[in-house]
Amino acid sequence: MSATPPDRIVAVRTFVEDAPPPPDPAPKPEATHWLQGKVANPMTKYAEFRDNRQSAIGPRANRGIVVEVESASGHVGHATTSGGLATAAIIQQHLEYLVVGERASAHGRLWDRMFSSTLLYGRKGIVLHAISGVDLALWDLHGKAVGEPVHALLGGKIRDAVRVYATGPEPATARDLGFAGSKLPLTYAPCEGEDGLRRNVEIAAAARDKLPADFPIMYDCWMSLDVDYAARLAAAVADLGVAWIEEPLPPDDYAGLRRLRDRMPASMMLTTGEHEYTAAGFRLLCEAGVDVLQPDPAWCGGLTELLRISAIAQVFGVKVIPHVGGMPAYHFVATRPDGDLAEFPVLSADGGSVTGQHAPLFTGEVLPVDGWITPNDEPGFGLTLSPEAKLRPALAALAAPA
Repeated sequence: MSATPPDRIVAVRTFVEDAPPPPDPAPKPEATHWLQGKVANPMTKYAEFRDNRQSAIGPRANRGIVVEVESASGHVGHATTSGGLATAAIIQQHLEYLVVGERASAHGRLWDRMFSSTLLYGRKGIVLHAISGVDLALWDLHGKAVGEPVHALLGGKIRDAVRVYATGPEPATARDLGFAGSKLPLTYAPCEGEDGLRRNVEIAAAARDKLPADFPIMYDCWMSLDVDYAARLAAAVADLGVAWIEEPLPPDDYAGLRRLRDRMPASMMLTTGEHEYTAAGFRLLCEAGVDVLQPDPAWCGGLTELLRISAIAQVFGVKVIPHVGGMPAYHFVATRPDGDLAEFPVLSADGGSVTGQHAPLFTGEVLPVDGWITPNDEPGFGLTLSPEAKLRPALAALAAPA
């Protein structure tokens, strides 16, 4: 009788942080974190949600979860994704039985089992968040079971370090910290009229005044614009050296992206994909003329699907610069022939210092030094669940939600 493979999956578990989310915030302009302030978003058209991005999302809807998969050898793989208890329920009540008993190294087979079984209600959105979380945890488990970093499982690093740009509120600080560029959140949406458009241009101009001419700045529009407004914004900030405008339109407006690309300055890139899913969706973005794809490893379908998205992009000659993603994104980018840039979010409240994306849940994260991240050679993604992480099983939270 053959021995049980060390990466045979015996359990799948999900956790939420053992602290209740805050009550629904009353919409207000003041905020303790730059991400919670006034940011143009799909809900800006409603006056009561206009001045606080967090109130537009809600404190519970996008709550993070931890996914844990365990093998017969006792190795444990971890990953995070978002979508809160709804994502955890899909994992525990549907995906778990599709992967338990299988081998963690069978990435394509397991991904297809999860995707095919959820087609009746899935394909995009929160189901892909669930699949992504399981898929990333399986890659982490695979690496830990064989004692290899994920970048080695992908064929090995092409470059030792990955260049990163910063997403945060203060481009001059990003430059001082050595980042390759800085991405700003757009403040005003079309419903705020010509005055809002003027202020958006003034914000970009004020940022440029503090920077050398060759330091790139970008504008993250977060699905908040229409084609005409986005085209006018692009034309107005082109001379300020804005390298790209990101996710200007609702995610499914592929025809609008084509029209927008045709109206934008040739010197400026059109980027999107943070809220797109699977290689099929990213093929549509390539056909629409998008210059840069920005899949999020924790949402788009996981690392297994990110590899297929990358293959589609190579056929179309389109760059892939993942949205955030943490260590999974950096392991991926380090192995790509065209992987010359990635994103690093500045998550500190004031936007002035570098803190971990995976903290406080995980230790072992590699932080940027002078704008470069060097993925380590520890097994899996190199992350270890912190002994101080306060987690409780998601199923318990589902039974008795906070």
